[in-house]
Formats: sequence, C-alpha cells, structure tokens
Amino acid sequence: MRVDRSNWNLPPPAGFQGLRDDLPLNVYHQTLPHWRQEGATYFVTFRLQDSLPGSKLNELRELRGEWKRKQSESAHVSEAVARRVMQLVEAWLDQGMGSCCLRETAIARLLAAEMHATDGERCELACYVVMPNHLHAIVRPLSSANDSLEAILKSWKGNSARSINQRLQRAGTLWQRESFDRIVRDEEHLWRAVQYIGANPAKAGLKPSNALLWIRPDWIARGWGFESQNA
Repeated sequence: MRVDRSNWNLPPPAGFQGLRDDLPLNVYHQTLPHWRQEGATYFVTFRLQDSLPGSKLNELRELRGEWKRKQSESAHVSEAVARRVMQLVEAWLDQGMGSCCLRETAIARLLAAEMHATDGERCELACYVVMPNHLHAIVRPLSSANDSLEAILKSWKGNSARSINQRLQRAGTLWQRESFDRIVRDEEHLWRAVQYIGANPAKAGLKPSNALLWIRPDWIARGWGFESQNA
C-alpha cells in the first residue's frame, strides 16, 4: 500500500479529538484494558464468536496471563501487551477462519445498517470495513457521559445479531462478547488507522466484493480517504 506521509499534516476532520493530557482518563479491565476519555475517537474491532479455533484461544489465554502479571507495572506496559494480542488476533482473523457469514454482502449490510442508524444521533461513524468474520471501525461517541462506547457497541452487536440470525435461520451467540478498542492518539495515528481499514481487504487477499468498505464523504472531501483505492 502506498502511504502519502504528507497527508499526516492535513487539518484533522471536524470533531476529531485525540488522546488529551489535560482531560481525565478512565481505565477499566476485562480480558483487555479499555481506556475512556470524554470526546475521544476510538479504533474498534469486534469479531464473530466462531472466528478463532480453540488452539488460538489457548495462545490468547497465555498472553492474557502475561498481561495480568504486567498490568501493575504501568498503563503503557499493559497497553503494549494488549496491542500485541490484537496484532496476533488480526493476523488470525485475516486467515478467514470460522463461518465467515459476513462474506455475504447482504449479511454485511445488516450490520452496516445498525451502525449507520446511530450515526449523527449517538456517535460520529467515521469509517469501517466489514470483513468475512470481523469488523474494524473508527467511531466517536457524541456524549460519552450519557451514551458510552460500550452502549453503542452493545446496540450494534445486539441488533445486528437478531437481524443476521433471522436471515440465516439460526439461533445462538453471534459475536464475541468483548471488543477491542483504542483511543486514537493524534492525527498521525488517525491517518494510519484509516489506511489500515482501507487496506484490510487486500491485505487478507480478498476481492473487493468480499468486504464492505465505507468512509464519511465529508472526510474524503477533506483529503481523509483510503489511499489504497487511489494507488
């Protein structure tokens, strides 16, 4: 993928807020650490329940044990371990394991419809890619105090699970419960995250028809498009 480094100097999209030192930062832990800050923009990943086999889940348990031993050292150390975990998970997800029901465009659009239903009402949805067994998105809650990122993701997952299960004439858990999320630090990090999303289908060896890509038109107008589509 060609990356134009000059674009890191673009004016940030309207409403974008990176990680700020002058605002309170709340951190809580499930399997992974989750950082929260009012007004922040997040890079989010969540996956289908069956997207990783037992052998990979065992590896993750070992890494989680390492993270638990290090979480008392500093927030930056625990974030580094969480980042390494997610790098492994993303590489595995791109191998296309599990049922991969999101490969079907009509199914992927059911998830996309739930995300767009919250755009402008509960959050600013910046961009996303729906891959065969997972999703990456950049999103900014409009009022974290009244409508948290957790609540928004829960509605995306819950509503889409009902629609997708009905479409597939199946029942049971569709999504892995915990999502991975990181606060986007600054404009450079935002640019890298946008380009990662845009390049994910090609990186996984997929045809354009096997993944659903979207980015806000007003971001494109400001120069914040997917470089991979212009290379």
